Amino acid sequence: MRNRRRGGPLRTRLPLFIGATLVVVCAAMALTTVLAQRAYLLGGLDDQVTDAAESCLDGARPRPGRTADLSFPAASGRPAGLLAARLDADGDILSAAVVGQDAAVRTLTADQRAALTGLKADGSRHTRTVPGLGTYRITALDADGIRVLAGLPRKDVQDLIGGLVRIEAAVAVTGLTVAACVCAVVIRRQLRPLGRVAATAVVVSRAPLCRGEATGLTRVPERDADPGSEAGQVGAALNRMIDHVESSLTERRRTEERMRRFLADASHELRTPLASIAGYAELMNRGTDRIEPVLAWRRVSAESARMTGLVEDLLLLARLDEGRPLHSAEVDLAALVTEAVWNARAAGDGHVWRLELTPDGGPALVMGDEARLRQVVANLLANARLHTPAGTTVVAAVQVADGRCAVRVRDDGPGIPPGLLPRVFERFTRADASRTRAGGREGGSGLGLAIAAAITTAHGGHIGVESVPGHTEFKVELPMPLTAATGHSIISRPALDQPVPRR
Repeated sequence: MRNRRRGGPLRTRLPLFIGATLVVVCAAMALTTVLAQRAYLLGGLDDQVTDAAESCLDGARPRPGRTADLSFPAASGRPAGLLAARLDADGDILSAAVVGQDAAVRTLTADQRAALTGLKADGSRHTRTVPGLGTYRITALDADGIRVLAGLPRKDVQDLIGGLVRIEAAVAVTGLTVAACVCAVVIRRQLRPLGRVAATAVVVSRAPLCRGEATGLTRVPERDADPGSEAGQVGAALNRMIDHVESSLTERRRTEERMRRFLADASHELRTPLASIAGYAELMNRGTDRIEPVLAWRRVSAESARMTGLVEDLLLLARLDEGRPLHSAEVDLAALVTEAVWNARAAGDGHVWRLELTPDGGPALVMGDEARLRQVVANLLANARLHTPAGTTVVAAVQVADGRCAVRVRDDGPGIPPGLLPRVFERFTRADASRTRAGGREGGSGLGLAIAAAITTAHGGHIGVESVPGHTEFKVELPMPLTAATGHSIISRPALDQPVPRR
C-alpha cells in the first residue's frame, strides 16, 4: 500500500520520472524553436512589408504624363495579396486597393478601409485584421508629402508556423514514445538485479533468527554482488551484513551454550560441598555414634572452604569480565616464580621441580598486580602437579626478550588430550568429563586455567599452550615497562631437584 500511495515501485516510478523529464525538455526545445522561427519569419515579413511600402512610395511619385493615382499596385512583380493605399496629410485614406491572386486590383470597401485608419506614416509595422482579407502586417511611409500605406498578409507565415508546430509535435511525440519505451526496457533490465537483492532481503527477513537459526541464510548471487554497479554494491553490502548476522548469532549461540554449561558446572560444584555439609550436619543433629563430632566439623570446614574458594574464583572471573582495574605496581617475575616453585615443591614432593632464569636478559620486571600474577603461576604449577603422575619433571622458566617477559611452565607428563586442547582455558574444563576423580585423586573445579587466562589478559598479556605426549608447555607473555636486552644463557637451579625431607 505504501508503494501504491507513493506512485508504485521504483521500476515504475523511474521510467515515469524520466519520461516526464523528457517531455518537459522536448516541449521547451520545441517552444524555443517555434518562437525563434516565428520571430525569424515575422522579421522577414516585416522586411518585405517595408520593401513593398518603399516600392509603392516610388510608384506613387508623380511622373510626367501620369496622374497620382493607385495604378502603381498593378505593376508587375507585386506579390499576391499586396494591400496599398494613399493617405492625406491627416492620415486619412484617399484610396486603397489589394492585388488579387490573378494580379487584378480590387478596391477596398469602406469597412476594409476603416480597419486601416489611424496609422502614422513613421515606418513602424502594425498588425491589422482586414474584414474579408485576413490579418495583415502593415506600415506607412511619408516622402516629400507623398504618403502611402502597404501591407502583406500573415497567412503564409501563420500557415508555415502552424505546419512547423505540427511537425515538431509529431516528431516530439514519436521520439518521446520511442525514448520512453527504450528507457523502460533499459531501466527494468538495470533494476532487475536490485529486485533480486530485495527478494533475498525478504527471504532473510523471514528467517527464524529469533530462535538463533542463523545457518544457511540465503545470499545474493555473485552476479548481483558485483561492486562495479550500484545494485552490485547493495548486494555485496547485504551479503556482508548477512555474514555478520550469522557470525553474531553463532557466537551468541556459543556464548549461551557456554553459559548453560557454566551454570550447570557451577551448580554441581556448589551442590557437592553443600550436600556434604548438610549430611554431616544431619548426622550431628541425630547424635549418632557412627561419626565423631571433631571429624564432622573438619569435613564441614573443608567443604565450606572448598565452596568459599569456588565462590571467590567465580567472583574474581566476574570482576575481570567487567574490566575492573587491577592494582598496578612493579613486580619481579623471577622472584615471584622462584617462590611459587618452592611452594609447589612443598605441596607436591613426588614431582621433580626445576627453575630456569635468564640473567643476560635483564631484570624480569613487569607492571601489574603481584597477588594476581602469583595466582597465575600457582595455577599453572598446580595444574601440572594435579594432572601428571608422580615422578614427572616440571620446569618453570622466566625469559626476557624484545621488551616482553615470558613465564614458561612445561612438563614431560602424558599431555593434554587433543580434543580438550582448544578449550583448555574455558571455565570448568577438565580432562575428566565426570566431576569425580578416579582413585580419589585430588582435583580442582576447572577454573584454574580460566582464571590464569583472564588475569593475563587483564594485564595486557597473552597465554598459550602446546601439548603432545611427553611435552606440555604453558607460556605466559607480559609486556615490560622498559625494553630489555635479549638474554640467551640459561641458569638451571638443580637444588630444586632434590626431594624435600618429609616432616
